[in-house]
Amino acid sequence: MLSWTFCPKTNPYPARTYDPSYPVGSYWDSTIADSSWRHPAPLQGQVEVEVAIIGGGFTGLSTALHLVRDYGISACLLEAGSLGWGASGRNGGFCGVGASCLTHAQMVRRVGLAETERYYRDQWQAVETVQELAATEGFSLDAQGQGWYAVAHRPSAWRELEAEYEIYTQVAGYPVQLLSPKELRERGFDSRENYGALHIGIGFGLNPLKLTQGLAQAARRWGAQLYSASPVIAWEKVGPRHLCHTPGGTVRARHLVIATNGYTPAQLYPQLAGSLLPVLSNIVVTRPLTAEEQKAQGWWDPTPIYDTRRLLFYYRLLPDGRLLFGGRDATCDSPAKRQGLRAWMARQLYRLFPAWEGVEIEYAWNGLVCLSRELHPHIGPSPTDPSLWYGLAYHGSGVATGVWAGKILAQDIAGNRPQISALFRQPPRVFPFPWLRLHYLRLVYLWWQLIDG
Repeated sequence: MLSWTFCPKTNPYPARTYDPSYPVGSYWDSTIADSSWRHPAPLQGQVEVEVAIIGGGFTGLSTALHLVRDYGISACLLEAGSLGWGASGRNGGFCGVGASCLTHAQMVRRVGLAETERYYRDQWQAVETVQELAATEGFSLDAQGQGWYAVAHRPSAWRELEAEYEIYTQVAGYPVQLLSPKELRERGFDSRENYGALHIGIGFGLNPLKLTQGLAQAARRWGAQLYSASPVIAWEKVGPRHLCHTPGGTVRARHLVIATNGYTPAQLYPQLAGSLLPVLSNIVVTRPLTAEEQKAQGWWDPTPIYDTRRLLFYYRLLPDGRLLFGGRDATCDSPAKRQGLRAWMARQLYRLFPAWEGVEIEYAWNGLVCLSRELHPHIGPSPTDPSLWYGLAYHGSGVATGVWAGKILAQDIAGNRPQISALFRQPPRVFPFPWLRLHYLRLVYLWWQLIDG
């Protein structure tokens, strides 16, 4: 018998960061008129199913939906907070490609050209998976824009965009276009850091909480059992069964899926301990901007945008005219730090878009992006236990990849081994001296700040 008991002190951030009793305060929360779907009853008593899923976000809900709908396999999902409480309910809503931080050359060295090409195809299919689910299950995404822009934040960054253009056209087969600063302005975007852009014609902006809602309601409609406020406080493997214990009951299952991404509790499974690096991402949202204010700044295109910094900024206009502005820089989390970051984010927003200086910030929140040592996602079975599965480490691009990962996991568990890039199949490895992970991150951030200029 293998067992584990939750040890919260080994998480890299303070307990409050992982505590679902603290409200997120995101803009997305305000867009849901009836949030009762987020709070299914907690688990009470004993439940026996084929598959237990830990994590009520994109990957967990997608896994549950595809298992019950496509294969008739019983599934039970356990969420510590409300559905979508983690990154799935608090990200920027960029549904696109790019779930690996590896360069093209690094991917080729690791898995070869053919598997790298497959990776690009998989990413495109991930975006299509989101669109197909919304269409077939009949839910709204509040979709905006066509593709997304990578904008050069300084003149020298143009060369990086030219290199990406060559890869995307000649290897990935993506629809892409290089745009001069003038051409980008004519399309409806301008800022103090517009030195041209690469338009990637795959993806769009969406409301991530409405995507979560659509997945949750579809999964329940097809027969998945969903439980909120049901943290797994202990896990054990007894014979062929996984036993997940919560404060109110126990789930017994032949298969266990870990879909907690950056919120994965430390020591949840020995192989995952020390192999994930949660990274804070911060978002602010302004009041609605009038058409005149948008024209004054020269920005009215709702297509999502990110810049070429290593510590990137990402931004998009929302359906009601608000500006969503996000970035990554923090390595600690506290109420005081959050207030300081809100002020810093506002200053960066006003610097980039001077016509909007002083525009009120009405929402501010943060969330955990999940990185791995290998700098790419991990989707599939544990190499030491074929009944244990995981889908995680999306490197800040988990909207499409997280949903697609759930579909792949369901196919895997059903015995239909899908052909996906070998990059995703590599098991996660532990960071050297994992208790130093945040120190590694701080050193990397200092270096990136120097080279970003």
